[in-house]
Amino acid sequence: MKLNLALFDLDNTLLSGDSDFEWSQFLIEQGVLDRELFEARNQAFYDQYKAGTLDIHEFLDFQLKPLSRHSRAELDAWHGDFMRKKIHGMIGRPAQELVAHHRSAGDVCVIITATNSFVTAPIARAFGVEHLIATDPEQKNGAFTGGVAGVPCFREGKIARLQSWMAQRGWNWDSFADTTFYSDSLNDLPLLALVKKPVAVDPDATLRSHAEQHGWRIISLR
Repeated sequence: MKLNLALFDLDNTLLSGDSDFEWSQFLIEQGVLDRELFEARNQAFYDQYKAGTLDIHEFLDFQLKPLSRHSRAELDAWHGDFMRKKIHGMIGRPAQELVAHHRSAGDVCVIITATNSFVTAPIARAFGVEHLIATDPEQKNGAFTGGVAGVPCFREGKIARLQSWMAQRGWNWDSFADTTFYSDSLNDLPLLALVKKPVAVDPDATLRSHAEQHGWRIISLR
């Protein structure tokens, strides 16, 4: 019997906020990053993402460089505080119930996100999702270099990373009876167009218009 595949975007889909943006804000609030230098750039990148104009490599240079300046022990300690102060309040019951519904049905559940895996792995665990496909920060000897390992998990890169993930498990698109992808963002239109059941979740204006034109399901998790 074929499996079903349930894919979930993370930021502003399962989460009622953006973990990438909030991680930088958290580091600014902790005094780790200089507010004057980083806050305006963080907001500008977030605005570009929402507008569909983000240069992912420019953004990742901004986002991943701070990881290389601190020990993994420091980063892990900060991330624990980040989860408590920023993330837990973004995890709503409807999102938890949606994931639980797919898990209880025996579906293969995957969070697929442009946000880097250091930030998102603990969030995926909080949702009880075993599989995470995210942008991977480059590491050497257990420390982050500030660079990216492989293809960023963004726009068409999500498709490339997903298909690579499938191939590693001996799967392809035909391995699944049903494929569903939940997302809020116009940046995910390439992957939404590939699955059998695209679902727009609290979508931005561009995705909402596209979903309405194509008869896609639209839901809210807020």
